[in-house]
Amino acid sequence: MREIFLFVMYIILFLSSMALLRHGLFKLTGENISRKLEKLTSTPLKSFMTGMVFTALLQSSSAIMVMTVGLVSVGAITFQRSIGIILGSNIGTTVTAEFMTFSFEPIIGPALIIGFICMLFRHTVVKHTGMAIFGLFMIFFCIGRFTALSGPLMQIDAAAGIFRQADHHLFWAVVLGAAIAATIHSGTATIAIAMGFIAGGQLAPDTGIAIMLGSNIGTCVTGYIASLGAGQAAKWTAYAHIWLNVLGVVVFYPFIHTLQHTAALFTDDPAKQLAHASVIFNLACSLLVLPFTGHFSRFITTIHRSKSKKI
Repeated sequence: MREIFLFVMYIILFLSSMALLRHGLFKLTGENISRKLEKLTSTPLKSFMTGMVFTALLQSSSAIMVMTVGLVSVGAITFQRSIGIILGSNIGTTVTAEFMTFSFEPIIGPALIIGFICMLFRHTVVKHTGMAIFGLFMIFFCIGRFTALSGPLMQIDAAAGIFRQADHHLFWAVVLGAAIAATIHSGTATIAIAMGFIAGGQLAPDTGIAIMLGSNIGTCVTGYIASLGAGQAAKWTAYAHIWLNVLGVVVFYPFIHTLQHTAALFTDDPAKQLAHASVIFNLACSLLVLPFTGHFSRFITTIHRSKSKKI
C-alpha cells in the first residue's frame, strides 16, 4: 500500500509541477495568448505553426485546446481554422516528452533550490522564471521516482496483472493509456509514467508505445469537457480533436513494432525510444492531415450534423 500511496502522490506532484511550469511560461510569454491565437490563424499553415509554437511554449496541448474551443465558441476564429491549431498542438506537446529524455539527475537539487529562491523575488520576470525552473526540474525528479517505484509496484499482484495484460495484449495497453490520460487529464504525465516503468525494466518499449497511443485519445477528454454547453462550432472542434487522434491510433496500431524499430534508429535507450516514437507518431499524423483540413472539416460537420449552418 505504501508504494501505491507514493505512486499517486508522485502523479499529483508531477501534475502540479506541470501546472507551475505552464503558469511560469504563460506569464513570461504574455497573458494575451488568446488574442495572439486569434490573429495568427488566417491560413491552415499559420494555424498549424501557431498551435505547435504556443503548445511548446505552454507545455500543454490541453490548455491550447481549451483556449481554441473558447475562441471558436465566441466566433473569434472559425472551426476550420481550429483544425490547424489542433494539428500543431499535437506536435508541440511532444516537446515535453523529449525534454524528459535528458538526464539532469546531478543538478536537480541545485536547480530546485535556485528555482525556489527566484520564486521568492517580487520582480515579475525573476519570479516566473523561478516557477518555470522549479516546475521543470520537479518533473525530472518525479520521473526518477516513477522509475524507482516501478519494481516495488510490480510486486503487487493487481498492478503486476494490469501491466502483464498490457504487455501481452497491446490493445489493452492502448486502453490503459487512454484510461490513465483521461483520468489525470494529462497525456504527458501518462508518457512519463510509461517511461519510468520502461527505464525500470518493468515494461517493454512496444507496450509503452501502445500506452502512448492510448494517451493521445484519453487527453481529448479535456477539450470535450470544455465544449459542453458551448455552440455547435465549439463542439465540432472537440469532435475534430477526438477524430484526429482516434483515426491516428487506428492507422498506427498495426505498426507499433515498426514505430519502435524506427525510434530505435535514433537511440538504444528504450525509455527515450518512447519519446521519439511520440514525436514520429504525432508529426506523421498532423502532416498527413494538414493539406486536407478543408475536407476534414466537412467530414466532421457531416458526421455531427446540426441545425446550425455556419462553420
